[in-house]
Parts: sequence; C-alpha cells; structure tokens
Amino acid sequence: MELPLAPLLDRHQPIHFIGVGGIGMSAIAGILAQRGFVVSGSDTRDNAVLDQLRRQGVRVFRQQSSSTVAAIRSGTDQPPLVVISSAVPPSNPELLEAQRVGLSICHRSDVLAALINAQPSIAVAGSHGKTTTSSLIATLLAATNHDPTAVIGGIVPAFGSNGRQGEGRLLVAEADESDGSLVKFQAQLGILTNVELDHTDHYPNLEALISTLQRFSSRSKSLLANWDCPVLKHHFKAKYWWSNQSPKGVAFAAMATQERGDGTRADFYEQGQKVGSFNLPLPGRHNLSNATAAMAACRIEGVSFAELRQAVAALKPPGRRFDFRGDWQGRLVVDDYAHHPSEVAATLAMAQLMLTSGRSPLPVNPKRLVAVFQPHRYTRTAQFLDGFAQALSQADLVLIAPLYAAGEAPIQGVSSAALAKAVQDLAPLSRVEVAASLDELARQVADASIEGDLVLAMGAGDVNSLWERLNRLPVFGDACLPLAA
Repeated sequence: MELPLAPLLDRHQPIHFIGVGGIGMSAIAGILAQRGFVVSGSDTRDNAVLDQLRRQGVRVFRQQSSSTVAAIRSGTDQPPLVVISSAVPPSNPELLEAQRVGLSICHRSDVLAALINAQPSIAVAGSHGKTTTSSLIATLLAATNHDPTAVIGGIVPAFGSNGRQGEGRLLVAEADESDGSLVKFQAQLGILTNVELDHTDHYPNLEALISTLQRFSSRSKSLLANWDCPVLKHHFKAKYWWSNQSPKGVAFAAMATQERGDGTRADFYEQGQKVGSFNLPLPGRHNLSNATAAMAACRIEGVSFAELRQAVAALKPPGRRFDFRGDWQGRLVVDDYAHHPSEVAATLAMAQLMLTSGRSPLPVNPKRLVAVFQPHRYTRTAQFLDGFAQALSQADLVLIAPLYAAGEAPIQGVSSAALAKAVQDLAPLSRVEVAASLDELARQVADASIEGDLVLAMGAGDVNSLWERLNRLPVFGDACLPLAA
C-alpha cells in the first residue's frame, strides 16, 4: 500500500539519522527504509537495534565524524536530509560538518509529524504510561487484523521491535512531551493518559506542560482522556473519557473485580452499560488504566469487544516495563524504566501485590522486595527528592545507583547520597545503601539480597545493565567474589 507523505519527505532524497540507534530514531528509520527510502544512520554504540536496521536496509556508520557526512553525500544527486533528536548536542562533530556543508537538518519530531499527519493516526501522550498504552493499542489492532504502522518508544513484544510498517489505514505513535515537539502532530485520535509535572529541564512549571498538551490536543481531530486524572478533568475538553473509578458519565470504563499479582479481571463499560468482562495479564492499577485506554481507542476504531476480549488476554508489556531478565542465584531480576516518583510508586505497588497475593508473572513467587534505583538527571532528582524517598520507602531493601546526569551539570546538594538519607529518614529501620559505581551496585545486590528476593532495578539511565553485571561477578561456591579493580 503506497502511503502519501507530507512535503517534508521526498522519496528521492536520502535521509540520514545522527544517533540512529536511539529508541525513538530507530523506529522511524526502519519504517522509512521499509517504505523505500534510502536511509542511513550513525551511532557509536552497536546493539541488536542496529542489527535489525541493517537487515531492513539501513546503512549504519559506527562513527560520527566529517567522514560520515562525506560518505552519505557521495553517489547521490540530492543532498541528504539530516535528522537529529534532542539527545544530539550542538557540538556533535557530524552535526557540525553537516551544517558546514549546508545540508538540510530537521528534528526527529518533524519526520514523525510527517508520518502522523499523512494518514489516520492515533497519538498517545501524557506524563506516564504512553509507551505501554501505545504498545497495547498497536498490539490489539494487529491481533484483530487491522495491520497498523507503529512508532513506539519501547520494544513491542508482539513485533520484536519499536517500529512496524503495516499495510492498514492506521498509524499508532507515542507522542513524547519531554521537549514540547508533540505540538507538531495532527492525529485523528489524540490520547492523554495523565498529566503531572516532569521534564523540569524543559518545563518551568505544571502550567507550561499543560499549555503544551493543550496545543497537542487542539490539533487532534478527537481527544480520548483519563477522567481519573484531576489535571485532565479540569484543564481539558475531550470527546471521549475513560475511567477505572466509576462507569458513570464517561464513554468507557473498566472496573476491577479481582486484582492479583499476575493480572486483573475487570468489567468493561460503554456509556455506563456493562458490555462484558475481560482478563488482563498485566498486574497493577496503572496497567488497567493503560489497557482501558487501549481498548477504548480500538472500540472507537470499530473493533468489536468480542475480538478485544480475546486479544487482551495475550497482552505483554513493552520492553523495560517490568521486564524479567532472569534468575540470578535464586534472585528474580526485573528491569523497569520507572524514573518519576509516581512511576516508581506504581511499579513498587505492583510488585508488593505479587508478594501479598502469592501470584506473579515470574517463574516463582517472590518473598521480599529489593528496590534498586538510579536517579535520572539532577533537575528531576532535585524537584522530586521527597517523592522518590516516599516511593522507595515501600521496599524491604533499597540500593541506590550513581545518579545518571544525562548531560546535566551537577547541582549542589543533589546526589544519590542525599536521596538515600531522605529514604532512611522515612524508614529508619530499613537498610539503604549507595553505590559509587554500577559494578559496586552489582556487588551490593549480591551481598545484601537473599534467595527468593525480587530485585527490581528502576531508572531511565544505564541501571538496566545490572543483569549483565551480576552475571560477570566471579562466583565461588555460594559466595560472589569482588570484581577486580
């Protein structure tokens, strides 16, 4: 199926992505390659995402330098379009060379906008849950033979990728609010999961974030929003609302009838009337909200409830959302992207439900909860220090990794040690430790945890390497020896 494209994209013009291995960049690059564009990209890291892009026909460079710019300019009559993300600094040598030779340069969001605006699209925005919600929508549409194109900020288990080129009429996209660029999108259906202050490096206050999301919603043909979020209820006008608190006065609702550590059973309502029940294999109230939004979006698109009920029963979370990495010495190691206090609290509450209900999606039921957390950005840690401490105090044991700066300059008094003290002040009887490095963090996990523990590593930085670091620890009998310095 030949899809029309916005004027920004010309099939005769090569497209080059600086930092093509990024979770947002790689999805777009792969889709464009599958649509017949000449696509290249550069990334200094090598991983499975780049291998997949190579298989899709993307030319991948392992260095970012002036020589890369020379290579992409050779053998073509049209100067390439260079795509960057907010993660590419102005000092990037490849970007500087592209500017010097006069290549056209655009932001990743401009290319995503060209895709979203060129066909009927569902764009999911909000402070929390947008990756999961957009992943669930795309999965449900694919499972019910609607064959969507998808651009998601996480690996979708059903696709084995964060990007999917479909032949159906719909495109499903995650609309990231972190840099405000989502105001460029014109979706057929915009979705707002919730609104809470975050990305304080970009938004000075909640009002600024609300204003940006209001611009996004005003450009969407229709808006589906979460009635249970007070900010949305008071500041937005939606054509469709959903709720998990009451079926009254909303277009869609899902009311939990049984909450377990391995999932939720719920009744689904439309316009206040019960239409049936379903089993969601994703535990936690936040996942019920995400799934309700996904089901509502599919119902708006005409998917029958009978089809949805069957498809929902097979749902899986996207990558880095309570992602079970494996059993290490009897410890169940899980990786999660939670990096905001509300996300940390929801993830820990879900884990506690597994302990108290005696049921979980893990191979065995855990007996104790070990929270391993990596603060992300000095600005976020400073803004939400007390909230992080309150959330982490739920755990039986708290291990805090070195703060992941994400390019930010240090702020005096803001550190992993400061967070640890705040947690200890709230839970003086709990054990709280701070690691000076990720290797030390792995040794702390080995020393402080016991068999039967659920080791839950949370953060948006490089704490997801914990599983690999644990497996590199030398083992002698039942004891782990220190790594060589």
